[in-house]
Amino acid sequence: MISRSLARALLASVALMTAGVLLTGCDTDQVSLATNAKANQPVPPKLIAAMAEKDMDLQSPILVRLFKQEAELEVWKQTRSGQFALLKTYPICRWSGDLGPKVREGDRQAPEGFYSINPSQMNPQSAYYLSFNTGYPNAFDKALGRTGSQLMVHGDCSSRGCYAMTDEQIAEIYSLGRESFFGGQKAFQLQAYPFKMTPVNMAKHRNNPNMPFWKMIKEGYDHFEVTRQEPKVDFCEKKYVFDAAKPADAKRDPVFDASAKCPAYVIPEDIASAVREKQAKDETEYARLVAKGTPVARMNTGIDGGMNKIFAAKIPEGSTGLSESAEGTTLQMLAMAKAPGTIPGHVNPPKPNLDAVASAPAPREEPVVAVSAPAANTRVATAAPAEKSGGFFSNLGRKMGLGAADTTATATATPAPQATASVAPAQTSTTPPTAASRLKAAVTRFVPGHDKSKDAAKDAPKPAVATAKPAEPPKPDTRLAATRPALKPSMSDGAADSGQMAGAAPVVQSNSFESRFGAMK
Repeated sequence: MISRSLARALLASVALMTAGVLLTGCDTDQVSLATNAKANQPVPPKLIAAMAEKDMDLQSPILVRLFKQEAELEVWKQTRSGQFALLKTYPICRWSGDLGPKVREGDRQAPEGFYSINPSQMNPQSAYYLSFNTGYPNAFDKALGRTGSQLMVHGDCSSRGCYAMTDEQIAEIYSLGRESFFGGQKAFQLQAYPFKMTPVNMAKHRNNPNMPFWKMIKEGYDHFEVTRQEPKVDFCEKKYVFDAAKPADAKRDPVFDASAKCPAYVIPEDIASAVREKQAKDETEYARLVAKGTPVARMNTGIDGGMNKIFAAKIPEGSTGLSESAEGTTLQMLAMAKAPGTIPGHVNPPKPNLDAVASAPAPREEPVVAVSAPAANTRVATAAPAEKSGGFFSNLGRKMGLGAADTTATATATPAPQATASVAPAQTSTTPPTAASRLKAAVTRFVPGHDKSKDAAKDAPKPAVATAKPAEPPKPDTRLAATRPALKPSMSDGAADSGQMAGAAPVVQSNSFESRFGAMK
């Protein structure tokens, strides 16, 4: 009897010890999310109030969407109804690369696609304040042989293949992810897109070689849009599959392999029909926009990434790069708006990739070359004296452009606009554009508020005009001043005399992203 009691006690002890080990494992995961003061910051009261207003719990699941062109990060949170609703949109301080997926290590591309973030990917000890790993490459990326590592969403507003926020922003996003894990969410989904997958954006980028990939991930975008539920993501035959379920006659769930043939599966009819209806509307609108002649977006610009307009407005010579600012909103208009976080002094706004620009062929419209206009429609300025004719009313009619005006401008008449575009054949430039001229054209093209027509007028060769008036002294060259944006109110007067060319890369401090990229994120 005693031996049986002892055996039971021993078994109970073993069971308690086993349970303790399991609980310790869970606690270890949770403690790893918040091992320091940065990672342990509470969710701001204002955000908690927004959750209460939208019928959300503090520890309910979240979902994150990223858009490069809009330079925005969205945090969606599950409501008590079970569907996801938008909680907050964060402007992205910096992302690098081009529109399109990441392909290989070192290409500076921020990834696009669907990724899963679990507690082990949260990094409270990040060199960039706080961060979480995107999980790139996923099974789809690996099936295509794509490479890359340590692609993060982090602070510090510096990027080389990452999505960079301000420190204040990443602290808030990190706290939302941490609380969702504490509430029982095993992993939250990260959806990264080149732009919002609307018909107008698809029409603008219809000639982009990445369009087949974008149409594939738009399928998942549409699933989320119509259901407001996190889409289930699988991979087979080197493609994405969303919300797959087993057929009615199947005995087990389908098994997916990104590199293998797709198993038998179905998509629930309620989801499939809603997605088909949305896609039919999108395709109709897309066809209308294309037929209307919606301009195609520029490709291969040599610009490295983008930045939300609210941050670009705060940086001297800042630019949104490949990100688009809101219509009717200039950077100067946003200069006085409050930035969502601290912008570090070493931040590098998007600028042309100098190597890419120097090696790229010159754009078709650059440089502007004046050509001889047809003689029948051209007024040529000459030094010949004006013929004496008519009287007061005749001269008045000529000055006002009435009656049979002369086709030859006199020394006292103002040449017509066509005269400035007409040059003698000997004066027409046939020198091909140099790398420096192409670089200048690319730099000035992306300076906010810059008017290219003014450059064309300045750079056009002047006609040889013989006049009776004495030559005027040459005017100072104001082209550099014309390409520089207005100084921000926060800049001192001394900054305007720094001598830095518009569009030139600022001096990067020693603590910049480039010098620290080798460190652990």
